[in-house]
Amino acid sequence: MSKKEITVLTDVALITCIVQRGLADDIIRAAQDAGAQGATVYYARGSGVRERLGALGLAIEVEKEVINIIVATDQIDHVFEKMHVTGKLDTPGMGFMYVTPLEKAATYIPHEIVMKLSR
Repeated sequence: MSKKEITVLTDVALITCIVQRGLADDIIRAAQDAGAQGATVYYARGSGVRERLGALGLAIEVEKEVINIIVATDQIDHVFEKMHVTGKLDTPGMGFMYVTPLEKAATYIPHEIVMKLSR
């Protein structure tokens, strides 16, 4: 087995945002404008006690998009707020989001950037 050096990121967190299908693109754009580097989106199906909301008994769409974004810990609040506002998550039935601290993460980082960060 080859001995490769792994660059480990420790000051990062995962923002997960679950929204109605079709809303992810705008939320990702807002996150990137706020400093996020990228996102992973996948589709899911939701269910629960809140499937029917409101006085009119409006049904909440069960098809969901799940957005995962890894950000530096100093970016969490800013990116989280922009995603929340863009996704209108203060509206019943629009979605849910949360932050998970990550103990460590690894990906390819160009050597020049690693050297700059280690100074």
